[in-house]
Amino acid sequence: MELVFVEARDLPDAWFQFVYKILDPANSSRHIIDRGSYAGQTRLEFDYAIGHIKYPGTTPLIPDIPPSCGIPNPVEEAYIYGGEGYNRSYIEYVMSDRKEPGESYTYGERLTKYPVSAFIENTMVGNPKFAEIIWDEDDIWDNEKILIRENNKKYINQIELIIHTYKNKGHRNNQLVLQVAKGDDCLLQDPPCLRYIDTRIQDGKLHFFVYFRSWDLWGGFPANLPAIQHLKEYMAAEIGVEDGEMIVESKGLHLYGYAEDLAKLRCMKD
Repeated sequence: MELVFVEARDLPDAWFQFVYKILDPANSSRHIIDRGSYAGQTRLEFDYAIGHIKYPGTTPLIPDIPPSCGIPNPVEEAYIYGGEGYNRSYIEYVMSDRKEPGESYTYGERLTKYPVSAFIENTMVGNPKFAEIIWDEDDIWDNEKILIRENNKKYINQIELIIHTYKNKGHRNNQLVLQVAKGDDCLLQDPPCLRYIDTRIQDGKLHFFVYFRSWDLWGGFPANLPAIQHLKEYMAAEIGVEDGEMIVESKGLHLYGYAEDLAKLRCMKD
């Protein structure tokens, strides 16, 4: 396996470097897609890609497409922030529990309204026998921003729980991961690409470690990361620390066949 590493200044820089590298046969290989949204088509794919983005909050957050390239930006600002033609911003898709008919999940639903399992609710909460296993303090279970009660069911807002924990339990904590993946996702025709966002506070800054199982480089990368960056900025402000860096990883960062010619135009390659 070949590991491809990019060290970037900001989000547009990271996107451009990965696009440039994936067009080089020394860094990627071509595969036929067996299953999923583009089954039967081909794509270029890295074996494993890692990006270290030092200043992900630097604006603009979307790719830089020089007019001389003669191609549209792979993502519109209105798609990320909301605007004409879009009934939901992508930031809302990541940071709220709103789900449209026909959607089996959204990232925001997984992050802000995650069902509390019967095992935790009925067996462990408030039981002294499990005091060292589960967090059973009142400041969690009585906090309506963290624990959501709806139709006799309980849900956890992972974002607010992590904010609360960093604010009240200290910054040096390796437990605080925003989980998107679930064990039964493998039963979905198209399971979530984003699996988790790990977090760390270091040197007074909140850093994100983001993993995608599969990741569309041309259109997905430049939409996903601006929304995730806004999430990081929100959490940092609520915790009372500075916004930090971002490390992104994927074993399936890829460029679909339809986008290869566009990528070559952007990189000014034949």
